[in-house]
Amino acid sequence: MEYRQALLKPQRPNPFRMGPKPNAESDAHPADQHVGRQIATVRLQSDVSQAQLARSIGISFQQLQKYENAKNRVSASMLYEIATSLGVPVSRFFEGLPGNDVTGGETCPLPVDERIDFIASAEGRRLIEGLMQLHPRVRNRVSGLIAALGEEMASLE
Repeated sequence: MEYRQALLKPQRPNPFRMGPKPNAESDAHPADQHVGRQIATVRLQSDVSQAQLARSIGISFQQLQKYENAKNRVSASMLYEIATSLGVPVSRFFEGLPGNDVTGGETCPLPVDERIDFIASAEGRRLIEGLMQLHPRVRNRVSGLIAALGEEMASLE
């Protein structure tokens, strides 16, 4: 009988119980997302693959993907390793971050716009890799086709 009453007795919530797992993309801090995009941008500008960069800093390419997509936060020491491997100052990854204005005659940060975000995305990388496999003449024609389609779409809107 006591056992049955114990089962029916309301339980206090356990403060140590883990809640639902947060959605990493939506819960990532905007600064972490910005730094991840900047890592991808600098890596692409340096013509370095994820596998090459990951190998040079001693991590898996999957871990690098998590950094670039802000699924995992980048530690200060890892950010230093990435910057050193890519030959840029650590501050490069913070350029364009709101509240991080450059002063004192330093160069202005490059604007981060949707084109760079697209190039750094998985879809953008696949598109570029596919285009690079084409013969230059064919690639030029595909580029013309895409431009014509873009103009057509703009005229329809």
